[in-house]
Parts: sequence; structure tokens; C-alpha cells
Amino acid sequence: MSTTVTRTRRRVVVDQRALAQAIGTRIRAARLRAGLTQQELAGDRYTKAYISALELGHAKPSMAALDYLAPRLGTTADRILANPAVTWSRLDADLALAGDDLDGARVAYEGLLDVTTEPLQLAEVELALAETLCRMGRANEAVKPAEDARRRFAGAGRSMEADRASYWLSSAHHQMDDTAEARRLLRDIVERTDLTNDPDFAVRVRIALGIVESAMGDYPRALLYLEEAADASTGLDLRRRGVFLGALARGRAKTGDFEGAIRAGTEAIGVFRVADAARDQARIENELALVYMQTGDRTRARGLLKDARAILAQANDHSALADIADSEARLALATGEPAQALELAEEARRRAAETGNHKAQFDGLITAGRALEALDRRDEALALYEGAAELVETDSGSPGRRREVYGAWADALAAAGRHADAYAVAKRALG
Repeated sequence: MSTTVTRTRRRVVVDQRALAQAIGTRIRAARLRAGLTQQELAGDRYTKAYISALELGHAKPSMAALDYLAPRLGTTADRILANPAVTWSRLDADLALAGDDLDGARVAYEGLLDVTTEPLQLAEVELALAETLCRMGRANEAVKPAEDARRRFAGAGRSMEADRASYWLSSAHHQMDDTAEARRLLRDIVERTDLTNDPDFAVRVRIALGIVESAMGDYPRALLYLEEAADASTGLDLRRRGVFLGALARGRAKTGDFEGAIRAGTEAIGVFRVADAARDQARIENELALVYMQTGDRTRARGLLKDARAILAQANDHSALADIADSEARLALATGEPAQALELAEEARRRAAETGNHKAQFDGLITAGRALEALDRRDEALALYEGAAELVETDSGSPGRRREVYGAWADALAAAGRHADAYAVAKRALG
């Protein structure tokens, strides 16, 4: 007699309600941020009721649904599905930013964007994220949160916060070499707003205007703004004082006051070192190295660039490393090493292209062209200069950038004996 044994497979039920609610919260926050109704998000594929069920956590979306909804929300499926166990508070994010943990701050603010729905709180997070991204050198990513924050604050009648959003928006445009728009935004703040109630912000705006005017080639006006900020700069925190001193060094160098530039730049490096702001220190070391090159002190320039490269490599800051590589290429040219200069200029161009560093992209082109000229590869150099000129025509950069590009091209044409072409190009530099 045989006995039949029936085994019942045990079903393991995983409670995914917390996950569904986290995903739903992100979908709702992203929908409100995008200004869509539930019906508009549903489109012609889903229903308003389905979107409502997702947002309430009553349903979990399929990957097909996420692939459809995420682009409409201006986000990605990965962001919507981010680990719900990792939660951030506003305090976590602000402490990370204050402690110069920029990557940690970015992750925290982006996490808060996914769960914040109240418009003014959302604007505050967007403003903080814009500042973080600007300080990281990720200017192209900073534009949208800065614009969104400015729009929300202005709509709520919060003009002071809207001005701060404009300030970081101008910083993003300046980093992208759109100095004309950066100047317009800053001048608008000065002309429209009474800054006497906020001396700290007034100093920051004038420092920024000094930097932008210098980039536009108006050095006397740049120094005027910086001198206006000078009296109040002693009341700034360490990092902002360092920024001011760096801008002052840059302005003095542009007007030929190299001794003044070295004094201000050296003080800025010391301030950033005390403030433990290593990346800011490295950027000033790069700029000061260029000043030392102009004075003929190549040993000091080389030491500063070596230190700056080490700092930025440790920080994995490829955008700033593009600027360092170009400065090293210029130094190699000055010491009669054109082959090494060309290699470093190509590194600068590669890093600049990868990170969207427009300034380093142009600088690398010009330096590579000069290295090719030194190697007697004139045709290749002329092709590079012509390409740079095409870029500058479509770019919204500064007049100084335009003059530099066309000037280098005209000089190379003249050296090749093409004087008529050189004259025509030189005229375009003034156009």
C-alpha cells in the first residue's frame, strides 16, 4: 500500500508598501515640479485614476510605465526608483554644503527635490542645489534649478531670495563663458534692489561684477567694483574673503599691476588654506602661476601648478584640471618644450570637452595652435585657429575671448606670409 504525500509550497509575501509609497511620493513631487496635472501626466496611455493610485502608493509602476512617465516628468526611471532607505533631511544637506562636502550636498539636495512638494520649500532646495552645482563647476546642471528657484521666489513676492537665485544663475552663465548674460543678471540686481539691508550679499554681488567685468575686458570698471567691495571684505567669512582676494588679484594682473596681483593672490591662497577650501586654493594657485609666468619666474609658476594639480586630482575635479593642463602647456611653451606643450594642451581640450569647461576648451585650442606653430606645423595650427573662430562666432562668450582667438589666427597668418588674410582676420577681431 503506497502513501501519497502532498507538499504545499510556502508562499513568501514581501510587503512592498513602503517602496510603493516612496515611489509614489517621488512621482507626485516630480509632477508638481513639472507643473503637470495627473491627467496631463497620464497622457494617452494611462488614466488619471492610475496616476492617482501610483502617487498614493496603492500601485507600483511597471518598468514600461516608468519609461513612459519619467521623461514627461523631466527625470529618469533610476531617480524614481532610488533607494527609499536613504533619506535626507534639510539639515543633513545644509551641513554637507557648509562643510564643503559638495558631492554629499548634491546627493542630499537632489534627494530632497524628489520628495518636496511645497513650492517655497522646493525653491529653497533648488537654490541650494544651484549653489552646490556652481561650486562643483557643474554650471550647465545649475542653470535649471537656479531659474526654477528664481521663478518660484519671484512669484511668491520673495525678492531677496529671487536675487540670490539670480546671483547663482549668473555664476553658472559666467562659468559657461556666457559673461554677457552673467553681467546682465548682476547689474539687474544692483539696479533693481536696495542692497544696503544685506551688506554681505552686496559685497558678493560686487565681487562677482568685478570678476565678470574683468572677463569682459573692462578692467577699470572691474577694479572699481572690487574696490567698492574692499572696505566690507574684512567682515566676510574666510571662504568669501578668499574669493574676493582672488578676484582682486585677477583684476590687478589684467591692469599690469603684477606685484599687487601677487600680494592679493598669495593672501587668497593662505585664506583658502586656513578655510580648508582646497579646490578654491588650487584655482588661485593656477591663476597666480600665470602671473609669475608673466614676470618670468617660471620656477614659482611650476611649483604652484604642481601643487594645484595634486589637489585637484585628489578631488577628481576634471573641469579644473583642464585649466591646470592648459597653464602647464603655456609654461612648457615658455621653456622651449613645444611637444610637451602640445600634449598638455590636448589633455586640456579633452578634459574641457568631457566637463563642459568652455573657457578651457578655447584656451586649449589657442595653446595647441601655438605649440603646433613652434613645431613648424603651421597648416595644422591655422586649421585649429579657424575652428576656434567658428566656435567663438556661435558662442556667447566675452569680447576678450573673441579678440584672443582672432588675434592668434591673424598672427599665425602673418607669420605664414599671408598678410592680406591676416589683415582681414584682424579686422574681424574688432567686429
